[in-house]
Amino acid sequence: MASIAETHTGPHDGGHHESYLTAKRGIASWLTTVDHKRIGVMYLASILFFFFVGGVAALLVRTELLNPGKDLVEHAVYNQLFTLHGAIMVFLFIVPSIPASLGNIVLPLMLGAKDVAFPKMNLASYYFYVVGAILFILTIVLGGLDTGWTFYAPYSTTTSTSVISATFGAFVLGFSSIFTGINFLVTIHKMRAPGMTWDRMPLMVWALYATSLIQVLATPVIAITLLLLICERTFGIGIFDPALGGDPVLFQHFFWFYSHPVVYVMILPGFGVISELVTVHSRKGIFGYMAIAISSVAIAFIGFLVWGHHMFVAGESSLAATVFSFLTFAVAVPTAIKVFSWIATMYGGSIRYTTPMYYVFVFLFLFSIGGLTGLFLGALAVDVQMHDTYFVVAHFHYVMMGGTFIAFLGGLFHWWPKFTGKMYDERLGKLSAVLVFIGFNVTFFTQFVLGSRGMPRRYYTYQPQFHTLHEISTIGSYILTAGLLVALVTFIKSLKSGEKATANPWNGMTLEWHTESPPIEHNFAEQPICRRGPYDFPEIDESAAGARH
Repeated sequence: MASIAETHTGPHDGGHHESYLTAKRGIASWLTTVDHKRIGVMYLASILFFFFVGGVAALLVRTELLNPGKDLVEHAVYNQLFTLHGAIMVFLFIVPSIPASLGNIVLPLMLGAKDVAFPKMNLASYYFYVVGAILFILTIVLGGLDTGWTFYAPYSTTTSTSVISATFGAFVLGFSSIFTGINFLVTIHKMRAPGMTWDRMPLMVWALYATSLIQVLATPVIAITLLLLICERTFGIGIFDPALGGDPVLFQHFFWFYSHPVVYVMILPGFGVISELVTVHSRKGIFGYMAIAISSVAIAFIGFLVWGHHMFVAGESSLAATVFSFLTFAVAVPTAIKVFSWIATMYGGSIRYTTPMYYVFVFLFLFSIGGLTGLFLGALAVDVQMHDTYFVVAHFHYVMMGGTFIAFLGGLFHWWPKFTGKMYDERLGKLSAVLVFIGFNVTFFTQFVLGSRGMPRRYYTYQPQFHTLHEISTIGSYILTAGLLVALVTFIKSLKSGEKATANPWNGMTLEWHTESPPIEHNFAEQPICRRGPYDFPEIDESAAGARH
């Protein structure tokens, strides 16, 4: 088979090379490792644990909303549960989910490098993550948090709950993001395999590049904002609290200047994953390679200019609101380029209905709904009507969970054979995708209806006319949980009894498929040399060459 790379020593050269999983044994060897793959696996285990914690909080919230009034907990505990769910899912799961775990594992492999540029900084980023996570756990022990995941002032400056430990945890987590972003940027610039020009980089690498730019540029803003909030609570300095001469709207500006770009830290890596899955499992070169690559950078740039659409009802001027509304529509253009390119890639391709491809279909359906409803919320008149209703909750989950999380699951199934060396049961994998699709839509599409009928978000109880829709949404959350449990069983069964994976089970063309499964400690026995594009499959060699040259 024609290959993206030529090496003197391939994965089947007959030599013996220990995999990264067995090269050094013992817990201490993992905790002190500088191997990007082991660090990625530790990130993966950690974020899956916190996904479980955040998911349990979500199930408790949905169960409490099964009926009006009290079912499980009092209103104060309910406020802490939805805050815990939001904060853990955003800061400890969605933001690092793909870049820190899958990105750490596959980025150097895709570049043909033996590791990231700064291995020790990579390990330090993981320990910053752990310290930040511990501070979030301390928040639960020290009395909880009830501000919502946004820590909005002035309530966050006056509540008696543990704001300082939570915000300081988020502050520490920012260093983890910055370290990872710097590492990826330098690695991409300096450690690509010989012959890998910018127009030969896999689209996953382009997505991680754009993500890293946002991490490095935007994260310091939220770090300073949270530090100012801590100073205000500790020393009584009037920054955000109007009782002290501060301005709470200033907090919103600072917070969303970071938090809207960070939406793309969450979703851009998901776009990169889907680009890889679509082309590999359709056996067809990607349609519009350069358009997809440049659109990732365009999204990163425009993402810094749209924070004001979160504040249409916060008293900003009509001119500012109009500008932010226009820019919100503008950011949809590079996103639409990606979606249409993925569909065009599948058209005429030889689609293989594998588990990763099932998750591609789920992603395209769910994310398209999330993107289209974002246009509704970008329109001034509609946003004023829908602001702080369940319509916003549904939109956010269709984008973040229907986009980032579904892409994360698809990527996990796609690269699972590569970094574990084990295949999984395709029937169970596909069943998980079907259950997740059904459960997700039953849970969150219902919430679009709730929001359009006036149901406010975050409320502990509700009027009787919303009862049936809340029941349906809660039942959907149980179906969604069942789908995720099936996925977990699939992975555990694979580790225990899965067949040994070949070096290239999907017949992919990018460099990670041209080393052993699982990879050796330093990835490649010899330096690979890039000879062609990442998606030039053999059956389209001539046409691809004609299109490129």
